[in-house]
Amino acid sequence: MSKFDPYEHLSVSLNQDGSLTRYIHLPNSTATGETAQPGQSVVSKDVTLNADKKTWMRIYRPNKLPSNDSAVARLPIILYFHPGGWIQMSIADTIIHEQSNRISGEVPAILVAVEFRLAPESRLPAQYEDAMDAIVWVRNQAADGANGDPWIREYGDFSRCYLYGTSCGANIAFNAALRMPELKLQPLKVAGTILNQPFFGGKQRTKSELKLATDEYFPLPVHDLLWELALPLGTDRDHRYCNPFVDGPMKDKVKHLGRCLVIGFGGDPLIDRQQTFVHMLVQQGVRVEARFDDVGFHGIDMIDPRRATAIRNFIKEFV
Repeated sequence: MSKFDPYEHLSVSLNQDGSLTRYIHLPNSTATGETAQPGQSVVSKDVTLNADKKTWMRIYRPNKLPSNDSAVARLPIILYFHPGGWIQMSIADTIIHEQSNRISGEVPAILVAVEFRLAPESRLPAQYEDAMDAIVWVRNQAADGANGDPWIREYGDFSRCYLYGTSCGANIAFNAALRMPELKLQPLKVAGTILNQPFFGGKQRTKSELKLATDEYFPLPVHDLLWELALPLGTDRDHRYCNPFVDGPMKDKVKHLGRCLVIGFGGDPLIDRQQTFVHMLVQQGVRVEARFDDVGFHGIDMIDPRRATAIRNFIKEFV
């Protein structure tokens, strides 16, 4: 029996300088630009976040804006952090772009998808810093008055900002939410955090990890490699970025999290950690809505349109 190679499973190889060669290149989609073409329900545009860090954002807004008494109703602002195990994927990937389009159109919301730096070229906490840059950027559009981005300024509701992430993106959304009290964000108010199949770990294995160790999509050696590539050098899987249950001061910060929606699936090796995470939030007095389905695996919403629709409906109800 051949030895399982997590690099091969992920279609990447590690270079001598510590960077990765990525062999899979998914189809890309460009932003629509500011003018909708016939049949387009959502328009999108790209904005630079930090040129030095090569970070940027794609902003989506519904083409037809809801109105109250002839005045345009302001829409919630959702900051979105994509999946990809820290090391892969982009908001320009067609699969991510289409999901972002649908969320913006169906919720409806102004959706700001964040192109954060990837590991191992940029290790944690770089991704959390990029998330904070994006949150501050959105805040600045309100503070800058006439100079702010018109989509955010004219159509966004600054009192209803949400952080939304999937898999590693959910880990980013959670860690960004914990850092929020350190910033002066007025008039921006984060009204909730949405964690879709959050990616956490730890040295001690859980029952679901052991039971699903050879999972077809997300086997245990792949979890371990992703953390090895993403965590700061010299740390292990009990670092607070990976394992939120081991750090006392972090638990104190959790109290300020605000409303939280956590989504998970029974066939995900991470399900035990996600459920323990929900218990921790509840113990800290956080208002949590947990949506766990016995059937389904990690990343099911990327390939099953029905599950993707169900998750969008959860988000719509929560927002």
